[in-house]
Amino acid sequence: MAKWLSEGGIWLLSFLYPKLVPASFTWTRPENGAPVTKVHEWIEPLSSESAPEKSKAADFVIVGVPLSRSSISASGASEFPDAFRRAWKSFTTYNLDEDIDLAERTAIDAGDVPMHVTDIRRCHENIVTASAVLFDHFPNSKICAIGGDHSITAMMVKGLQQARAQERIGIIQFDTHFDLRDLSDNGPSNGTPMRNLIESGVVKGSDMYNIGLHGFFNTMDLKQYAEEQGVHYITLGKARKKGIKETVEDCLGNLATRVDTIYLTVDMDVLDIAYAPGVPASTPGGMTTAELLEGVMAAAKHSKVGAMDIVCLDPLKDTLVQPTVKLGTHVFLTFATGVMLR
Repeated sequence: MAKWLSEGGIWLLSFLYPKLVPASFTWTRPENGAPVTKVHEWIEPLSSESAPEKSKAADFVIVGVPLSRSSISASGASEFPDAFRRAWKSFTTYNLDEDIDLAERTAIDAGDVPMHVTDIRRCHENIVTASAVLFDHFPNSKICAIGGDHSITAMMVKGLQQARAQERIGIIQFDTHFDLRDLSDNGPSNGTPMRNLIESGVVKGSDMYNIGLHGFFNTMDLKQYAEEQGVHYITLGKARKKGIKETVEDCLGNLATRVDTIYLTVDMDVLDIAYAPGVPASTPGGMTTAELLEGVMAAAKHSKVGAMDIVCLDPLKDTLVQPTVKLGTHVFLTFATGVMLR
């Protein structure tokens, strides 16, 4: 992290990666040659010296997107990138279930997208700029955005589209909600990212698959808009009957025939409140921990899934033992495992 803190290092990194700042929390790095067994020892902070090399070699690039002012519900999701990093020490890099060690791959932490105190539009512009630079500089890496509320997804995907204008982008979404609210009523909030992408022409409605909707948490007009735009939505009840893994694989199989890149977005409010108390819009009747991890694993194994985000996780609403924060971290590690299993 010393290169971030040196004047020259900061200047070079700000030149290479505009709209990125050092993470607010970092771990002390192990000595060269020391065995890497924990996640906090595995993920390296981006430095000015490592940037050119890592742009070719990094398998995973993490970026914090600490925005929650655009959330409809009162939210401290802006605190998750910091909590996510602090949770790393609780996890090893070895996945016993799959007999895979993530330390065999390279992961770097690109820091955070800076946020304006009051200007949400400027925050969103910063995200688009940072996203475009990351997707351009790390063409072979899996970009993993750690939100933040769900409004960040539209901005990350817009950045992807800027960096790879020739590619057609599809979305796999785990969510309790459609996120298709009218922008004229809500602005670019956490309730509008999918409509934002449709109306801006970045992603076609027919290239969106939303898995996990349930209960009394959407209005009929949003369902009607989804159908008008050709959005594919699978309720949690239907997904359970078919099987979560099978549902995700079917959606990916259909989507992959039409698009070049698939973006996975995981809204943590898809989970039942019993498993994830630390989300702004927690609900009963949602996914179990095992179901979400199974779905994320299935998505990560697909060769066209090139990026993902984790959104709407509020550490301030979590309990003292931080079950939701740990689960959000587990989602990322599961994604990384799935990529390794390809």
